[in-house]
Amino acid sequence: MNPDPTSPDPLTADPTGIEDEVAAEPPNRLAGLPLFAVTPTPAAPVALHPVPAADIDRGASSPAHHASAAGGSLAPSPDTRSPDTRSPDSLARPHQAAATSPAHRPATLARPHQSSGASIAHLPTSGLTGSSPTDVLLGPSARLTPAEPAASTDRTVSAAGAVDWAQVRAFRQQAAELLTAQLRDRSGLDEPARREIGRSLIVAMLRDHADNLLAEGAAAPSAAQEQALAGAIFDALFGLGRLQPLVDDPDVENVEITGCDRVHLVYGDGRVRPGPAVADSDEELIETLAFLAARSGGSSGSGERAFTPANPILDLTLHGGARLAARAWITPRPTVVIRRHRLTEVDLADLQRLGMVDGVLAEFLAAAVRANKTIVVSGPQGAGKTTLVRALCNEMDPWERLGTIETEYELHLHQMPERHHRIVAHEARPGTGERTASGRAAGEITLDDLLYASLRLNLSRIIVGEVRGKEVIPMFKAMQAGAGSLSTTHAHDARAAIERLVTCALEAGPHVTQEYAYLQIASHIDLIVQLGVDDQTSRGGRKHRYVSEVVEVARGEGGRPAISDLFAPGPDGRAVPRTRPSFLADLQAAGFDPGWLDQRDGTWTPPGTSSPMVPGRSS
Repeated sequence: MNPDPTSPDPLTADPTGIEDEVAAEPPNRLAGLPLFAVTPTPAAPVALHPVPAADIDRGASSPAHHASAAGGSLAPSPDTRSPDTRSPDSLARPHQAAATSPAHRPATLARPHQSSGASIAHLPTSGLTGSSPTDVLLGPSARLTPAEPAASTDRTVSAAGAVDWAQVRAFRQQAAELLTAQLRDRSGLDEPARREIGRSLIVAMLRDHADNLLAEGAAAPSAAQEQALAGAIFDALFGLGRLQPLVDDPDVENVEITGCDRVHLVYGDGRVRPGPAVADSDEELIETLAFLAARSGGSSGSGERAFTPANPILDLTLHGGARLAARAWITPRPTVVIRRHRLTEVDLADLQRLGMVDGVLAEFLAAAVRANKTIVVSGPQGAGKTTLVRALCNEMDPWERLGTIETEYELHLHQMPERHHRIVAHEARPGTGERTASGRAAGEITLDDLLYASLRLNLSRIIVGEVRGKEVIPMFKAMQAGAGSLSTTHAHDARAAIERLVTCALEAGPHVTQEYAYLQIASHIDLIVQLGVDDQTSRGGRKHRYVSEVVEVARGEGGRPAISDLFAPGPDGRAVPRTRPSFLADLQAAGFDPGWLDQRDGTWTPPGTSSPMVPGRSS
């Protein structure tokens, strides 16, 4: 019997109120494209002020509302060129039809008006870190001159409110160049300050652009259309552009993209639905991915990476924690998968409530972590391996000195300072296509390099993330360096996980033998925890993830691994106790009650319902 197909998925249902923390964060570096030349023009002094964040955020109220709330006023500056009928809550005035593209018309950041002391916008200051309001823009004597005028009849925002993404791309390129110029000598600014500067640049750019359109008598769009345009430019500059709404959906677990117009959204409960196009062409999609790769450096994302025909494989962590994998030039069309980590602040008690483990497993695995047992979590793709490892890590003493080593940040333990006070996170770096005399890519930092460097950081436990290939060698070394390591690998059952690790070790080169790999596994791995997935979505049900077995690994005859089934699949496939571990005394010293193993049928309940209480835990 399989788990109840009508029950919620352990990684979908959330009766505990676990918050998804995957909102896209901005990058620390932007690769601006030089579409504009900044040239001086005679101008009277003009006071420029940054706009509040809410004026850009989608769904925010009008600028007039914010000015009123801040005790200021939002009066348009007088313009003698033509009557100005702008309403106070208008952010920008893209025209509805014109002979040339709004994105390529001359735009002046600061145009002097005839009335003394007037400014582009009398907006309240939002408190930039380390910046005065007049520092935000390029100053009163700067004018933006487009590098290459182009003809177009496209409207910036349609009458229905749909964003013209070609115009958004042009505005993004302009804003990126301006922002790069602003940040060139201000490397100490934190990310919120960068966002504020970006917001101010976007608002000034759109307002000035609107002045040009109004001078030609073009009709103005609604405030909602203006908000949509400004939000789209901001997402393109600091977020994921047209991908951003898909990643922001809390119910989406995977975004699968094959070419610009074949998009599928995979939800946490297993449903698959078509999604909107994410670009107007495959070339534009590749350009977007290259932009994301180039500006991906920062404290919460991967380091700067290349995505070119010479580097056609891109793997990086997006700001906010989602994982992006992209391939191009080696596939018929560019292919992208974005994996959202929907459960980050999670522990075993949470997974017990969600039905991924029962009370026996929750207590057993927590004691194994406290007893410094080395654990490998195995399972198919999308089974929740990283989620389980994250939960196991959160059972550790918050004052324990930990180190994580990953190809791309996925555990994100360093972003949970309240759970892990003393942690050092490492991320590998692929380097560029150039090769040094030793044959390594220039700038490459491997997991082996990181492990070697970590041995002087006073770490009591080293955690190596996902093992897909020769990463298994650093995993073995981490296990040798200290007890209690954790890792994940892909396999369909626990015994197959051992063979998978041996295969990965052999990929490291001819210096690694099969005997060496088996000996390392037998000597250093204590437990393999296997995850199962029961996908009932094709029959109208849901997808369920759960622990299906736990095996103990010991050193057997000839140095080969000897396997004992501690938890085996029960009638419905979920793990139930079978054999007591050889290290039971260690678990008891860590607070485990052996009486739990007398529950021969486990304490499983349907996913999403309350499981029996675990001693010392709250349900």
